[in-house]
Amino acid sequence: MSSNLDGLDYPTEDLDTTPANLVKPKTSATITVRVIKSFEFRTTKSMVLHELNLEQTTVGQLKDLVRQAIKTQGAWKPYRNVELDTIKLYTVAHGAKARPKLLVTTNLIINLENDETMIWSDDSVMLATLGAENETEVSFFNRKLYDEFKQKPETKWD
Repeated sequence: MSSNLDGLDYPTEDLDTTPANLVKPKTSATITVRVIKSFEFRTTKSMVLHELNLEQTTVGQLKDLVRQAIKTQGAWKPYRNVELDTIKLYTVAHGAKARPKLLVTTNLIINLENDETMIWSDDSVMLATLGAENETEVSFFNRKLYDEFKQKPETKWD
């Protein structure tokens, strides 16, 4: 079987159609942590973590892992002056189809909705228990700055 895209024929029988969240097991997942320095200026940087065991890693351990990388890796120096204390689910691969009410966002830097279910406030809970799977994205930020931004969600860098 082949497909025609813009007049080009290419074989499709060898394409892997497995959704990204199912490609790797929860014991060896890749997740992206969106470290947010400023909501108003949309200052964020992504940290990609590979081979993370979501069934044995707690929210607290994830926070410590990211904080340690920020402290020791030179590229993260501008983020060392932010007290990062809160993790919130941003998206799960293919989650928009599976859970449309949970994972809808219109803000470019963070989901402003569903804090009760999407903020991972218990540091002792395993990531897999919270629904994390391969290709999950979470935001890591300062809760006080988030609450201030949520009251007045205006950006200063447009």
